[in-house]
Amino acid sequence: MAGYFLSLERLGIFLMLNRLLIKNYVLIDQLDITFSDRLNIITGETGAGKSIILGALGLILGERAESKYFYNQDEKCIIEGYFHIEGYNLEGLFKKYDLDYEKETIIRREITPAGKSRAFINDSPVQLATVKIFGEKLIDIHAQHATLQIGQSSFQCLVLDAFAGSQKLYNQYKESYSTLQDLNKKLGTLQEELSAAQSEADYHQFLFDELQKVSPKPGEIGELDDELSKLLNAEDILQNLYTAEQTLGEVDGNILSSLKTITGGLRHVEQYSEEIAEVVSRLESTIIELEDIGQEVSSIQQGIVFDEQRQQQIQERLDELHTLLNKHRVSSTEELQEILLDIEGKLEHGAGLEDELIACQKLHQEQYEQSLKLAKELSKKRVQVKPKFEKQVKNLLGQMGMPHAELIVEIQPLEEGKLSERGLDEIRFTFSANKGINPGPVQRTASGGELSRIMLAIKSILAQSTKLPTLIFDEIDTGISGQVALSVGQLIESLGEHMQVMAISHLPQISSKGQAHFKVFKDSQESTSKTRIKQLSLPERITEIAVMIDGENPGDAALKHAKELLSK
Repeated sequence: MAGYFLSLERLGIFLMLNRLLIKNYVLIDQLDITFSDRLNIITGETGAGKSIILGALGLILGERAESKYFYNQDEKCIIEGYFHIEGYNLEGLFKKYDLDYEKETIIRREITPAGKSRAFINDSPVQLATVKIFGEKLIDIHAQHATLQIGQSSFQCLVLDAFAGSQKLYNQYKESYSTLQDLNKKLGTLQEELSAAQSEADYHQFLFDELQKVSPKPGEIGELDDELSKLLNAEDILQNLYTAEQTLGEVDGNILSSLKTITGGLRHVEQYSEEIAEVVSRLESTIIELEDIGQEVSSIQQGIVFDEQRQQQIQERLDELHTLLNKHRVSSTEELQEILLDIEGKLEHGAGLEDELIACQKLHQEQYEQSLKLAKELSKKRVQVKPKFEKQVKNLLGQMGMPHAELIVEIQPLEEGKLSERGLDEIRFTFSANKGINPGPVQRTASGGELSRIMLAIKSILAQSTKLPTLIFDEIDTGISGQVALSVGQLIESLGEHMQVMAISHLPQISSKGQAHFKVFKDSQESTSKTRIKQLSLPERITEIAVMIDGENPGDAALKHAKELLSK
């Protein structure tokens, strides 16, 4: 039943199942049925296969299938439904699922002997869940079990809003309420995050201040270790530098003095040998390099200072840094810097959360006020149409043999200011079939047959103002007869003036209605039985209805009665 209030405009085009093709399903080897766009009657003996046709139809509405129900276990089963959907505003649904929209849409199911199922909409493969969504828009099968949903508050609310012409308003409210719920979730998340951020804010601030005060720098520990090592070994370094300086100095007997003496002596004889000239050149280069090294050693020596105060400062700085490294379980000042940035980000996020929460609370209040306004409009319309709806249902139930039956719509307001997915109201249908009996919840007080007639009355009312999908009544005539059956038939016939209807029936009063009459029968040949269906001509309809009245060989009176029923 879900999704069947599609449009409130009266259109001259009916949504309808044009054609149903069934291959290799249970007792059906192949059937090809073309339906009328108004009321279609389907009759046949018990066991002939009417339920099989409904089962096949269920497959293209998204129900699951089992390969054991194949007529021929070696071939696949194919079910195809051809639907005329122009004017039902389903273009958006096709777009949502990225499907080609066609005025005549084809839904196909294929099931292999191995049980593998495939589904198609206009030749595009789709998931079974998608077929089910489309199926709910196209066909409503009304069987005894389907009446159970009449007791659901969501269904009752939909019925009342459809009768009030509030479908568009309800959809607006539903969208607004959905946005409100999203904001509710966001508010809850923000509040949790802010609470967590606030509970940790002092600790994070302490860590941030501690790290920022120390302000570790990249590579700092290595540099300090090097400097401390120099300070700790300054005396030894200075002693060795002094020795090097004295050895390289210009004092007689040192390295440079000796090299210069050697070079001067060789210079007197270099003119006699190229090899000696080359040695002199190399000695001169060596003297220059050693003089440069001596100056460098002297410069280094001047830079080495034994500073106990600086040594203490470095040690304290290293202690600070190592304490932070151990505390945060990292091994470098680069990692400490990353931790500092991370904590800073958390503190900024916590400050931003408060602003975000305030903005979200403002949006939530605005959305609540919008939803509340729409909900009040819905409530007003529901209260306005309640008496008219109850009266129309009572009149129709009276026509169907329940003269004292009443369906009461209870509209209970929720707590002040509280909204639900249905607005400000809780809708409940209560029912009483007899005078003097207090109404109770419809699903508890009405019998199966009464529920069927209540549902038929509701659909008859809605069909006059609301576009419904194809309605299929599966033996709604169970437990009724005589004038009541005739009234039910007339109601179903009136439904056919507004939409496509299919009625599976055993009663002549109902079977005589409609613009097309199909008979389901078994064709037994040798060792096999097949389910067949044929559209009856007027003479065949007379005979079929007469058989319902009088049995296998109907008399003249039954035939006459059948003609009278058909003439009405």
